[in-house]
Amino acid sequence: MDAVRIDKWLWAARFFKTRAAASRACGIGRIQSNGVRSKPAREVRAGDMLRIENERGVFEIEVLLVSAARGPAAVAQTLYRESDSSREARLHLAAERKAFEQYVRLPERRPSKRDRRRIIQFRRGI
Repeated sequence: MDAVRIDKWLWAARFFKTRAAASRACGIGRIQSNGVRSKPAREVRAGDMLRIENERGVFEIEVLLVSAARGPAAVAQTLYRESDSSREARLHLAAERKAFEQYVRLPERRPSKRDRRRIIQFRRGI
C-alpha cells in the first residue's frame, strides 16, 4: 500500500480518537498536506509533510510509513517524524499553560441559580 486517505492515516497515527473527528478536522481546515488545505479523501504518501492542529497543539510532521489500520501507540509513533521546531514549540506552549494555571483563581463553590441566571444574561448581552 503506497497511499491511503488522510483521515484514515490521522486516525491510525492516533492524532484523533475517531476517524470522524479526523475527517471533521480536515473539513474545517486544520490539516495541511505539503502546504495545501486537505480534504478527508486526499491521499497521503510516505515523504509528505503535514501540519496538524488538534487539542494537543500544532504538529509539523513528515510521513514515514502509510497505514490504514489503527494499532498500538508504539506502532503509531513509527508512522511519522515530528520536526524539532514543532516539538519545542509545543513543549514551550505546555510550559506556559502550566505556569498560567497557578495564577487562575478557582471558584470557591458552584454557581447558584441566581449566579447562573446572571451568567446567562451576561453572555446574551442583556
